[in-house]
Amino acid sequence: MSSETAGGGALDRIDHIVVLMMENRSFDNVLGWLYDPDNPEPYKTPPRGQAYAGVSGRDLSNPVPDYAGGGHLPFGKTDRMTSPNPDPGEEYYHVNRQLFGSTRPAANRWYPFDRPPFNVPDPVPDPAPMSGFVRDYIDNLAGNPSLYPQASGPILWLRKHLARWWPSLAPRFGEPDPAVYRQIMTGFTPESVPVLSTLARRFAVCDHWFSAIPSQTFGNRAFVHSGTSHGFVNNSPVHKWLLHSAPTVFNRLDDAGRSFGIYYDPEDVISFTELLQPALWRYRRRHVHTMDAFFDQAAKGELPDYSFIEPRLMLDNNDQHPPAGIPPFLDPVDTSSVLAGEQLIARVYEALRNGPAWGKTLLVITYDEHGGNYDHVSPPAAVPPRPDGQAGEQGFRFDRLGVRVPAVLVSPWIEDGTVCSTVFDHSSILRTLCRRWNLPALTERDRQASDLSAVLNRSTPRTDRVDVVPRPYRRSTTAADQPLNPYQRVLLMLSASAVAFHRFRGAHTWSARWEALVHGWHNERVLMRVRTQGEAVAWLNRHAATIDRVKSGLEARQREGR
Repeated sequence: MSSETAGGGALDRIDHIVVLMMENRSFDNVLGWLYDPDNPEPYKTPPRGQAYAGVSGRDLSNPVPDYAGGGHLPFGKTDRMTSPNPDPGEEYYHVNRQLFGSTRPAANRWYPFDRPPFNVPDPVPDPAPMSGFVRDYIDNLAGNPSLYPQASGPILWLRKHLARWWPSLAPRFGEPDPAVYRQIMTGFTPESVPVLSTLARRFAVCDHWFSAIPSQTFGNRAFVHSGTSHGFVNNSPVHKWLLHSAPTVFNRLDDAGRSFGIYYDPEDVISFTELLQPALWRYRRRHVHTMDAFFDQAAKGELPDYSFIEPRLMLDNNDQHPPAGIPPFLDPVDTSSVLAGEQLIARVYEALRNGPAWGKTLLVITYDEHGGNYDHVSPPAAVPPRPDGQAGEQGFRFDRLGVRVPAVLVSPWIEDGTVCSTVFDHSSILRTLCRRWNLPALTERDRQASDLSAVLNRSTPRTDRVDVVPRPYRRSTTAADQPLNPYQRVLLMLSASAVAFHRFRGAHTWSARWEALVHGWHNERVLMRVRTQGEAVAWLNRHAATIDRVKSGLEARQREGR
């Protein structure tokens, strides 16, 4: 057994690793104020004199561009549980502007924001100044058609598409409103998010955990289980995610005779983790379950070696993703509340804490990416997944990490009040799984990532009980009428693309292939007219059987080696 894959030490005490991955929050946005002199005792400073890379005591601000009034906007606090509304930009080119404060070329101030070199300065500063969050949010607010109901019609459609070559034609929908854009420079107080704050204080908070790439959800979630995003940085176009068969840690676990489970909310109809990774489809009948199965297995002490939990992503989403936004943006909204996610975190923790396997369990709570929210810590350099460092989509070489995200580790093997400042990224989950169960690495990134064993800092398990009390939250009666956020829309498009692509792949005649293409084009046209969360779930329910048949077809081809 090589030292590269050998388990041992603290990890040997853990038989069950559970990962709950939430959506689109930066570290400063959720945990920046965890320790602060204004907090009640004993949470003014970290215990045992540990350093904490939060926001308290730091002079943190972002410049406001001259065309929005100028000056600097300091980092503050918020108790608005749907903030920021609307959702900030999170694609690769948006993140570059957030990190470096550069708009390069100058035309990227206007929609569609994605002209080469995608706001990457030359040379790339290290550390990044983290100075463009306000600028990027302001420009996205004023020029992103998806945020405005009036952004439709043939003239606007023509202007949006011609703006790629003639930026002066880009539509502008509003003037910068300081009451709106100051949201991007705020973080929740511990009292606002008591569940995650309590777990962070009473177990371990990792204050240097970074997303795997400086971009969106699909790429970051791919790194968790594959150690690569296959050269992609942005979610769209979605069909590209169905054109690879890269192995995942789930394949490694299965080959080694280890158990795993993927759990999703039944209201989402399908598992999007499964849909995003075609290599998983062969396991769907044995390893993909609804959350009811997770709670039942936890109560019986029968959880698999590795459990990956998806929050609810669609109707009344509890993934903590910011809302899509409908002007006026500061009107009260009652969905996409962080409180719904707090209740999910509490349920998962209590299920594990009350289960008979608690003494051998490690719970990892983290977020896929920062979602455009401000963070003050510059992302460090990263090991590219491929040794040759070949450039991928939009010229990115995967040689730097994404923005810092919240990460809380919970286990009886963790000392109360632990602050871990080891640099982790999502590949650290993969590295930990490979070390614990002696699995070969998937890429160079996860081969060299830090595993989580340093956080398991006790020689004996704790026997005290840490209770968490989520704030009240009740689903809104108007949840089905709320607009789709960008992530929900791209998940729908992924579903339609999966059906069309695998119908095309399984067709044996040109007429059948043509029919598959026409069907896919029709579905995408229909989905572009879907506006609300309720309509999205209704579409998924209507097509669930078709998606299942598509997966069955691929499952059969995989068994046959095709």
